[in-house]
Amino acid sequence: MSDNKPKPGTIGWVDLTVKHADQIRDFYESVVGWKPEAVEMDGYTDFNMMDTEGRPAAGICYHDGPNVGIPPQWMVYISVKSLALSLAAVKMNGGTVIREPEQVGSGSIAFIQDPAGAVCALYQP
Repeated sequence: MSDNKPKPGTIGWVDLTVKHADQIRDFYESVVGWKPEAVEMDGYTDFNMMDTEGRPAAGICYHDGPNVGIPPQWMVYISVKSLALSLAAVKMNGGTVIREPEQVGSGSIAFIQDPAGAVCALYQP
């Protein structure tokens, strides 16, 4: 996830978690022109994919470590002002918290499923 502090209510990051991140990294490098930048994890390497101007555009991540159990889909991270309040609202409005909050870098994330079944992450910087 980028270290930028996105405004609440905006999509602050997007990444893809897959078993073979190196192959998918190469796919997107070829298809859209992103350039990979290695991100060292605990015993493996994920990738920030950089746009043509060298800015982080997305992440390609292995299905390991903190990403175990995340489905292979493009995951959006929506910034919220208060993760606790947002998770309470998820539950009160028919959604499901599928992964409880955890510390990531300088913020916290939790994964939710909305009443239609769509999954996203909520991020509090």
